[in-house]
Amino acid sequence: MTILFASDIHGSAGACRALLSRREAEGAQTLILLGDLLYHGPRNPVPSDYDPKAVAAMLNGVKERILCVRGNCDAEVDQMLLEFPALADYAMLWLDDHRAFLTHGHVFGPEHLPPLSPGDLLLSGHTHLPTNREKDGICLLNPGSVTFPKGGMPPTYLLYEDGRFSHRTLSGAEIKVE
Repeated sequence: MTILFASDIHGSAGACRALLSRREAEGAQTLILLGDLLYHGPRNPVPSDYDPKAVAAMLNGVKERILCVRGNCDAEVDQMLLEFPALADYAMLWLDDHRAFLTHGHVFGPEHLPPLSPGDLLLSGHTHLPTNREKDGICLLNPGSVTFPKGGMPPTYLLYEDGRFSHRTLSGAEIKVE
């Protein structure tokens, strides 16, 4: 099974288009979105290709493949445009033998862990920084941001394939992160 994790689209039609192209190229059956889909947010600049209606339409085109959690920039009014649930604060699933807690990261995150056990996974966005590290035996993963990457990083996503996570740029190149 191949799963693509992404976060922080923030209404950028170009980033969303590139992300969906990568999902197809990677053969990902599932797209897990970790919040901040349509609105740029009060602390971010407006993306040059800001078009939340177009982003909603593109995501709705693959709605049967999406699992999504709400970010701090997502609101109930956004759900009116989206044809898939996008307002849950978190979700949990099993990836092989690991329990995975999915959230945006503004409530639960690396500095405020949800109730997890060693060997579990915490997948969150929010910081716009790709992450792959361990804390108290819990694997902390962040796909980074496809629109507003920070820390000098390029736009990134996270791919889960054959029991392995890898961070990738929107061109598909694998990158090493900590």
